[in-house]
Amino acid sequence: MRVALDVNGERHVLDVSDTRRLVDVLRDDLGLTGTKVGCAEGACGACAVLLDGRPVASCLLLAAQAEGCSVTTIEGISRGGPTPLQEAFVAEDALQCGYCTPGQVVSATALLASLPQPTPEQVRAAMVGNLCRCGAYPRIERAVLRASGQGVD
Repeated sequence: MRVALDVNGERHVLDVSDTRRLVDVLRDDLGLTGTKVGCAEGACGACAVLLDGRPVASCLLLAAQAEGCSVTTIEGISRGGPTPLQEAFVAEDALQCGYCTPGQVVSATALLASLPQPTPEQVRAAMVGNLCRCGAYPRIERAVLRASGQGVD
C-alpha cells in the first residue's frame, strides 16, 4: 500500500505493507532512529512521537493510520539545535543511559505546549506513560519544571 506521511514537516510517499508499524517506518525507511523501540507494547513510551501535537506510542500505530496527520519525532523537535527542554534535561542530569530520553522529551514537549507552567503533579501525570529503567524520575520532573521557567527547589 502507498502511504503519504508528513514527518517533521517533510512529505514522504512510501510503499509499505498494511501491517507496518509507524515506528518501523520512521526508523528503517526514513532513518529517524531517535525514536526507540522499547517494549513494543505501548507501555514504556520510548517510541513516543507527536501526532498532530499529541504524544502517541508509535509502536502501536500502523503507518497508514498516520496518513493525513503531522508526525513529529525527536529529530523534528530538535531540528534547530537543542531546545530549552533538552538543555534542561542536560542541566538536571535527567538522562542516565539515555534510551528513554527521546520519548521523555517528546512527551514533555507536548505537555509544555499545552500547559506552559505545569505543577509538579501535572508533570508527573503527563509523564506517567514514559518509563525510565534508570530511575531518573525526580531529575526528569525538575528538568521539565526548569524548562517551564519555574526553576527547581
